[in-house]
Amino acid sequence: MAAALRAQSSSPEEPVPLQTLFDNYLREVTPKKSGGKAAHDRRTARIALETLGGGREASSLTHRDAARFVSERRALGDLRPGRRNGGPVGARQLTYDLAFIRAVFNWAVGAALLDRNPWQGFTPDLGKHTPRRPALTADLYEALLSITDQAAPGFKLALILAYETGHRIGAIRQLHWSDVDFERDVIRWRVQHDKIGLEHETPMSPAARAALWAAREDQPAIGDRWIFPAPKNPEVPVSRFLVDRWWDRAERLAKLPREAGRGWHSCRRTFATELKAAPLKDLCALGGWKDPQTILKCYQRADPVTMRHALATRIRLEA
Repeated sequence: MAAALRAQSSSPEEPVPLQTLFDNYLREVTPKKSGGKAAHDRRTARIALETLGGGREASSLTHRDAARFVSERRALGDLRPGRRNGGPVGARQLTYDLAFIRAVFNWAVGAALLDRNPWQGFTPDLGKHTPRRPALTADLYEALLSITDQAAPGFKLALILAYETGHRIGAIRQLHWSDVDFERDVIRWRVQHDKIGLEHETPMSPAARAALWAAREDQPAIGDRWIFPAPKNPEVPVSRFLVDRWWDRAERLAKLPREAGRGWHSCRRTFATELKAAPLKDLCALGGWKDPQTILKCYQRADPVTMRHALATRIRLEA
């Protein structure tokens, strides 16, 4: 009897429309997320409401509705701003969108707005996701370096920092001059500008230090001034869309063949691969990774040079 009373008291007293459900989630939960994830929340909520209907009772949804959402979401294509806009939607993006809606329903259950997740157990065949993870080889890097002056004023420094530090371009473009300590030869990566919220310091390589010193000599700046200010407003950092355009322009100028998935992140993959011999603990600290498994699964790749070196240095097992 007590269990029945608890179940009755925790059930919603009246049906909750989807519009109310998403509005509450976007107001209470989404603001706590990073900028990119918050934008995804708002974008996917809008698509879900247009597809399923904002006045639809959330508790009345079925797996057929979920399948219809997947079908219509796939037909809409990639809606993210930037160079991928309008392209096809892959299995990874569909999985991400479905995960958001399930998270909203699970949150609603905990908030006593729903008594169950209506899409729990829905496992559609979204196709196979084959991630594209090319690295930037030394010859491609040199080709990009040779045309940096033609690409954009800040491209050369951004490229060198991406290649020499292994950090994400999102963290690099939001560096302040106060984050660079030339006396200690370290760079501070602020928690608010790091994708995984990791505050850390890394030593500078000679190439990174020289590039930063030359940039400061060319345009003297100190304190909390941005290293990469926006062209039209120096009070904010350069946007991620603009640095992506820098990369695209540089590839065209260097006459590099287009390769899907290369971009800025290829520098991070190269960094992880070239430092395979380093202890994982040190490599995580240098590149700003929390989980060593992420490096092994997503960033490092086998290459003939290190494989031959491993064979050459093999130690025979003696009895």
